Amino acid sequence: MSVRLNIQNAGLREHELEYVRPLAETAGMLLTERTGQGSEMLGWLDLPHTYDKEEFARIQAAAKRIQAQSQVLVAIGIGGSYLGTRAGLEFTKGPFGNQLHKGEGVEVYFAGSNLSSSYVQDILDIIGDRDFSVNVISKSGTTTEPAAAFRIFKKKLEERYGKAGARERIYATTDKAKGALRGLAETEGYETFVVPDNIGRRFSCLSAVGLLPMAAGGMDIEQVLKGCLDACERYQNPDFLKNDAMLYAVLRFLMLMKGKSVEILASYDPSLTMFGEWYKQLMAESEGKDGKGLFPVSANFTTDLHSIGQFIQDGSRTMFETVLWVETARREAVVPDDPANVDGLNFASGMTLQEMNEKAMKGTLLAHVDGGAPNLVITVSELSDYTFGELVYFFWKSLAVSGYMIGVNPFDQPGVEAYKKNMFALLGKPGYEDMREALEARL
Repeated sequence: MSVRLNIQNAGLREHELEYVRPLAETAGMLLTERTGQGSEMLGWLDLPHTYDKEEFARIQAAAKRIQAQSQVLVAIGIGGSYLGTRAGLEFTKGPFGNQLHKGEGVEVYFAGSNLSSSYVQDILDIIGDRDFSVNVISKSGTTTEPAAAFRIFKKKLEERYGKAGARERIYATTDKAKGALRGLAETEGYETFVVPDNIGRRFSCLSAVGLLPMAAGGMDIEQVLKGCLDACERYQNPDFLKNDAMLYAVLRFLMLMKGKSVEILASYDPSLTMFGEWYKQLMAESEGKDGKGLFPVSANFTTDLHSIGQFIQDGSRTMFETVLWVETARREAVVPDDPANVDGLNFASGMTLQEMNEKAMKGTLLAHVDGGAPNLVITVSELSDYTFGELVYFFWKSLAVSGYMIGVNPFDQPGVEAYKKNMFALLGKPGYEDMREALEARL
């Protein structure tokens, strides 16, 4: 198995696992039998078996066309419409993938996830005179951040290539039948791909939402789905002692019951930084409701040991750690010997940085456990297309079970709408006029 869970330092007693077995089995049944809340959004559960193979072929063809016509792809989306994709590209190619992997795919940059003028202008400057394409990802086409970004990049395409030329470089991933973006795409003649009705955005990165920009960026999406398929098969067992995805869900629930309200996903490779961002959305938007849920935090060690590490070691005892460890480095570097030994580092001469990193991980884990922060370890064999698909499904399945265990609907997000209403009112969007004056008086 490429993904393994180690609970040696979780600090739990054997009877605790058996105590929650009935609840865990019930949660698992709600999921597999599709009888729990939000069951209409479980398309991801058997996605590796049911994905649209005709659309998959079109995705691969479109990716090759993007690679032939452009040096850059701008993927426009927010939340689940971009986080998983960016996580996948950095997982497999590293944070400098756009610079180091030329020839394997186009450079991929992400817009529409914020309202920063500087961010958009910086992307335009990076593109410069080079050819580029756009993949706009929005089910409705009216979400503020991606809609604003799309207007800007669409105008740039039309100025550079004309309307006909721009049409050949815009790819829309949207609702299959309705919505503003669907209507625009049909009017303008953009090639379209489908945002599935039965998969929420934070579960959508292995649908057309993520697969097109991943493929254009040079990922082998057949291997991604193969990893997802194997994980889907592996995590079928209803006995959580024989199913690491369910066991992780059970442990998260037990940590919450024992007063640990914060989970820190700690990785030791910068290639996993965006995976941590994806994890935060998956967990927070799924479980953070009805006054319940673990608060998810991500950290990248050893860097954050000089900040967050202090709090984990000596701060309030409200947290536990889930360490995401990669066994094999994508690339290797060796510490050379220095005859003068000015820095006192000759004890590490000849060691790889990966070996040093592993000792740092193990030493940190034991220190944090001794300081009162339980640790779980999820080990990934390597950073590859296959293991990305595998790990994504592991977290999907775990989250769904733990959400049902704490008694929430893991597949809705009612709280996200509150900020949108306030923002629309302050922006002067039609239909929100009555709210504006009251909000401005509070500011």
